[in-house]
Parts: sequence; structure tokens; C-alpha cells
Amino acid sequence: MSSIAIPALTSDLVRILIDADTIARRVNDLARQINTEYKDIDDKLILVGVLKGSFIFLADLCRKLEIPHEVDFISLSSYGNSDQSTGNVRMIMDTRENVEGKHVLIVEDILDSGYTLDYLCRNFTSRNVASLKTIVLLDKPDRRKVDVEIDYLGFAIPDVWVVGYGLDYAEKHRTLPYIAEMTPVTE
Repeated sequence: MSSIAIPALTSDLVRILIDADTIARRVNDLARQINTEYKDIDDKLILVGVLKGSFIFLADLCRKLEIPHEVDFISLSSYGNSDQSTGNVRMIMDTRENVEGKHVLIVEDILDSGYTLDYLCRNFTSRNVASLKTIVLLDKPDRRKVDVEIDYLGFAIPDVWVVGYGLDYAEKHRTLPYIAEMTPVTE
């Protein structure tokens, strides 16, 4: 049991969907799977975190990995100033390292429409990577517009707005240690 105080729900949060202990257990399970599946590769695994939402998940995951690995980041936008994906994905920041011939694991916080992950998979495949897999913390299958493959999944969740553990709304609630449902945003 942790001695760190868990922040209470605020008025704009409806409920805790996934508590911190459940997240930690699932991250450990995912790391064990990755350690097993990549134990025999002849090079380091490159974990590419999709900023900003994946950074806490990526940090916890890579600390549990026992295989050689590197961390890099990419930043994309498909939402603009809306809470709905436009379907037009644009790259804001690319990886720093050349990934050609490397084993790449894309680390994504949430999968809803599928536009962003589809774009990333096509982009990295075109870079002639040795292998490409995806790990997604949260999946909202009811929102899918594009079929994409998830190799490692944390949790499937209902179609609700969520924050915490890296996910935010207007930079609010990103550092909560749990995943919470947020009151729907109205314009």
C-alpha cells in the first residue's frame, strides 16, 4: 500500500474508472508480455511514446522492462481545437532517432477513432522498420472509424471522456494517478 495521498474526485469528475493499483498491475502484466516476446531480438527495442498523453504510461512501462530498449517520442494532432477527431492527422514532432531496421513499439494512451494510430503504423512501416507493434493503454472500440491492430492492450473502456494517468482535458487532470470519467464538456 502506497503512502502517497490519492487526490479526491473533483466536481467535474464523475467516477474513477480504473484505480491506480489496477493500472499498476496491468502495466506489470504488459511489461512481462513484452519482455517475453522481445527477449531474443538482436537489437534494442525502441519505444515511441505519442506525446503528451502516453508519457506516464510509457515511464511506468519502460521501468518494468528487462530487455534492452530506448525511448523516443512523437507528437501528432488530429483534434485541433475540438473534442472530436478531424481525421486529418498532422505531425508536430518526429522521432529523433532513425528507426530504419529497428524494432519499434508505438506507445499510445488512448485509441478511439483509430486515425492517429493508423497514420503512425503506415508512417513507421514506410520507414522500413524491422518490426512494428502497438501498445495502447485505453481502447474505446465503440468510437472506431478505422481498423487498426492493437498488439498489447491495457483496458477497453466505454465511450466516455476520460482523464488522468497522462490523459487530460485542456491540460487539466493529466497527473491524476487513476483514470476518471469526466463530466461531458458542453460548448
